[in-house]
Amino acid sequence: MVHPYLFLEFFRDLLAPLTKPFAHFPLPFTSEAGIDAIVHAWLVMALLIVLSLIVRARISKVPGKLQNFMEICISSVESMIVDNMGERGRAFFPLIATLAFFILTSNLLGLIPGFFPPTANLNTTAACALIVFFSTHVVGVRNHGIKYFKHFMGPVWWLAPIMIPVEIIGHISRPLSLSFRLFGNMNGHELILLIFFGLVPFLVPLPMMLMGVLVSFLQTFVFMLLSIIYIQGSLEEAH
Repeated sequence: MVHPYLFLEFFRDLLAPLTKPFAHFPLPFTSEAGIDAIVHAWLVMALLIVLSLIVRARISKVPGKLQNFMEICISSVESMIVDNMGERGRAFFPLIATLAFFILTSNLLGLIPGFFPPTANLNTTAACALIVFFSTHVVGVRNHGIKYFKHFMGPVWWLAPIMIPVEIIGHISRPLSLSFRLFGNMNGHELILLIFFGLVPFLVPLPMMLMGVLVSFLQTFVFMLLSIIYIQGSLEEAH
């Protein structure tokens, strides 16, 4: 397998003419860390696509180990959605499951020496959070029409001048919370691993790597749960 860092030099050379005008005003994705996140995010997407094609090609009435494993993963995500949203939540399974598998794979990728977790870059986590943010309001408008905006007005009309700013701030804080929570935890763990590997490169970092597996699953679960709660809130009738 070709190491992804071999592609970094290629992408840096490719993007150099495009990023040169922004030398004095650099954009987030034009930095070295931004390019690393992009390349590794593409690597994660490629791995998930290849895995999906392999599983689809091997689907049979007598499932093998890989099919059993994937069925458990998919059933777990589906059960979590249905338990929190009911049967109507099945319509959002593609969105939630895609985010879950992408975030989990990105988190776990950082535990492999030499690889960079895309979720340790704020651009990646912000992109995932914005997808959830816009999906929430699109779902709300599609299900309730103009009545959806009653969610922002509070329980009685005379509280609207107070509730509207509060609700707007609350909704804007959602993508900030989603993106910074995931980014902060994964970036912090990545820095701790780098420090331990620099000081004691052998057995001592292993407990931190095991903790990293737990953190990876936990952060994926939190992102999924909050996304489900936000979408569920947009489906409810305004109080």
